[in-house]
Amino acid sequence: MAVFTPVSLDDIRQWITQFPLGQPLALKGIPSGIENSNFFITTERGEYVLTVFEKLTFEQLPFYLNLMRHLAERGVLVPAPIANADGALIVALHGKPASIVSKLEGSSQMAPQPAHCAAVGAMLARMHLAARDFPLQQDNLRGLAWWNATTPEVLPFLSDSNAHLLRAEMHFQDAFAGCATYKTMPRGPVHADLFRNNVMFSGERLTGFFDFYFAGCDSWLFDVAVTVNDWCIDVASGVLDAARVRALLDAYHAVRPFGAGEQTAWQPMLRAAALRFWLSRLYDFHLPREAEMLTPHDPVHFERILRERIATPAPELF
Repeated sequence: MAVFTPVSLDDIRQWITQFPLGQPLALKGIPSGIENSNFFITTERGEYVLTVFEKLTFEQLPFYLNLMRHLAERGVLVPAPIANADGALIVALHGKPASIVSKLEGSSQMAPQPAHCAAVGAMLARMHLAARDFPLQQDNLRGLAWWNATTPEVLPFLSDSNAHLLRAEMHFQDAFAGCATYKTMPRGPVHADLFRNNVMFSGERLTGFFDFYFAGCDSWLFDVAVTVNDWCIDVASGVLDAARVRALLDAYHAVRPFGAGEQTAWQPMLRAAALRFWLSRLYDFHLPREAEMLTPHDPVHFERILRERIATPAPELF
């Protein structure tokens, strides 16, 4: 959530009249994140989040906004997209797609305990099940095809050791994606970016998941692996914390039981989840875009996690 497209309160005074939100009272850019321009907006009706999309197109965005609405209607705690007077969830602002969604209460839990991880695991399973009948289909745009396209772009910036690691892991993941275990895993819409800063809590009460703009259709286990790799680690070493892993996986399994094939795929998926974010951080670090507020994440963090997931056997899935 950086700011690539500046927006002022004066810019939106007339624009926002198409929404049932009253007049805007305050607007503040959100500096965290790296993909879109995001703002907290206070209106006469309450507090919301305005997003101006920098990469996703008008054609791609219905998947994300309608998925959020679909989940909200089924009791999953996510922001509710706000439609304009014509029923549109996506409208142009400064020539780019934009949307407004409700703002969740609470704050991000950056030092999670097992109770927080359990709440995340249970809600993630409910999210997967609730999205089974979502009618739109869109692949995970940061999946295997993107990894293969991005690898040659970042390789020139890497040390020999890291270049070898990246080539070897891509070879492993390409081979794994062709095997029967991978092809038969349960699939559907996934969040694909459920880090600590994309979940809100009030105390130990989970109040919502947000930032669905990396969502897509992929294996549910990949979504679990992405989540475990952020919520259940020692940040300094990348090593998994057994108590937090167990809390998250057990809570997920109680809602949507894992299958035997997913146990076989668990370590490759933990590796895949680490690779995906190592690659994206390498790309954003070495090939950054200009923005008013942007601090690329350090790629070393996910390099460390990937090496750890390769070297250490995965914990039991269930």
